[in-house]
Amino acid sequence: MLARAEGLHRELFRPIGPSAPPAWEPPVDVLETDHEVLVLVALPGVDPDRVEAAIDGNDLVFAGTRVYPSELRTAIIHRLELPQGRFERRVRLPGGRYSAVRRSAADGCLLIRLQKLEAFRG
Repeated sequence: MLARAEGLHRELFRPIGPSAPPAWEPPVDVLETDHEVLVLVALPGVDPDRVEAAIDGNDLVFAGTRVYPSELRTAIIHRLELPQGRFERRVRLPGGRYSAVRRSAADGCLLIRLQKLEAFRG
């Protein structure tokens, strides 16, 4: 019975290919300073360079894939709570215009920085 439950669990949390629709949306925090907007995305274990991010109108859109660690392929799963597979999220930005999207890692999260264009005007 445990083997059957484990098999079902593996089937439910099977990685999804990049052509499939998003399987989940990561939680985000959006913060604004005088000079930039910061978007903090809970994506532990995801390389920031492997996340696509772009401004689309008034929204920030980012997408990527969170993959199983290689050890999970042969491991017995006792608990699996972190979502896996393709993710995508569209977040409404505060009004304004922004320059390029910069990504980095911060304490297990993805940090996206958007410089406000108005900050450079005198």
